Formats: sequence, structure tokens, C-alpha cells
Amino acid sequence: MTRKVALWVLAIFITILLLFAAYRLIKNPVYLKNKELTTFDKRNIELMKNHRDKCFGIDISQYQGEIHWKSVEKINHLYPINFVVVRASMGKDGADKKFTSNWKKAKQKNLIRGAYHYYRPDEESELQALNFIAKVSLSPGDLPPVLDIEEYPTIQTKENLIKGLKNWLKIIEEYYDVKPIIYSYDKYYEHILNEHFSDYPLWIANYNFDVTQPKEKWLFWQFSENGSVKGIKGTVDLNIFNGNVFDLQNLTTKKMVY
Repeated sequence: MTRKVALWVLAIFITILLLFAAYRLIKNPVYLKNKELTTFDKRNIELMKNHRDKCFGIDISQYQGEIHWKSVEKINHLYPINFVVVRASMGKDGADKKFTSNWKKAKQKNLIRGAYHYYRPDEESELQALNFIAKVSLSPGDLPPVLDIEEYPTIQTKENLIKGLKNWLKIIEEYYDVKPIIYSYDKYYEHILNEHFSDYPLWIANYNFDVTQPKEKWLFWQFSENGSVKGIKGTVDLNIFNGNVFDLQNLTTKKMVY
């Protein structure tokens, strides 16, 4: 075999290998991460495929550690991330250690961003609202504030819990001049919140594999706590917004609030 023929054979062989690799990546982009799809990945991809006319996003806190924001683009290398919701505060005096950094970098990434407060039901509601206000300044294009309630009280009644939640929402709405969003999981919303807060936009959590969409009237759906996003170590919560990107933009605030 002459040198020229040998080079042609080598070139053809390399071309075949490249075509095969390209085919594998197109069929399954997660091979870029050098790992097989998990059961959660497969379910998440299938669900997002069925809701591909909607927007997708993530919510994060200090538990995600140091995020490599330059790499944060898509879920499972397939579905673009349109929004990110960042934990800002907890209870009457808690602060997420990564909020300031995550809040700033989400903006630099040109993602629609939102901030949420983790409500502690046995702590005073006004102090919790003031804690959130002290941490979060909203800019035009940010999502409304989010109240995350998922714990049951241990030292107060259900009636006082409802009263406290309403007080937090009232203070926040008056300060930011926008109606807040309520986040909770399906059973908690059904048993505690639905009767009293049905007029608030709902962000519902339901990870059940058999659920194709929540039965509640939802604005956001947190459908997984086991998402895969390049740039984030470990897993991350995944969410669907019940609308297109223009609907999402219309939901955002229109003025600066310090």
C-alpha cells in the first residue's frame, strides 16, 4: 500500500469515527458529560419535550455551591434555561450565603431572575418580610417576589399561620408594588393554602413521575429536584413556566425598587 493510499484510508476511517460521534451526540447530548442518563434525566427530558411550548428554569441556593455561570445554558444540554429563582432569605434573620453572588451573576447572564424567601412558620411574619426587603432590590425585568412555605407550625395554630402569611404578602406587595407568588408543594397547598390564597399566582412542587401536569391552577411547576445542568455540581431543581417567553417577560416587574 502506497503512502498516498494509506493516508486516504486513514482519512476515511477518521471521518467515519467523527460521523458516528456526531450521531451519538445528536441522539443523546448528555454523552457530553461522560455519563449515562439517569432515570431522573430520562423522565425530565420526556416531560420537557411534552411541554416544549413553555419556558424552563431552575431555582438555586447556597446548597448548589459555587456555580460556573459561563457554562449554565441548558438543561441536559437540550432545553434552554429562561429563568432562575434565587433564595435570598430565611425566617426573620437568615440569609443565603450565595444570594448576592448568584443574584448578580444571573443578571450578567441575561437570565430572567427572581428571588424567594423561605418562610419559617413559628417566626414573626413582619420581621420575615423586613428580612427579605433588606436583601432584595428589584430591577425592571425581574420576577415578582416569591414566598416559599412548606413547613407546618409547631407552636402556633393554623389560623395564626394563615394570618402571618397574609401579613408577609401584604407587606411585600405594598413595598414592591407587585403581587407576590406563593410556592409550596401540592399536599401543603391543598390542606393549608388553597382556601385562603387562591387569588395569588401559584408555583407548585410535584415530583411524581405519573403527573404530566399539576391539577392545581399553576403558574410555575417545580417538577424535579434532580435536574442536570452543566456548570452546577450535583442536582438542581427544575421548573416549567406555564406560558411562552413573552408571557414570562410580561410577568416581570417594570420599575426599580431598592
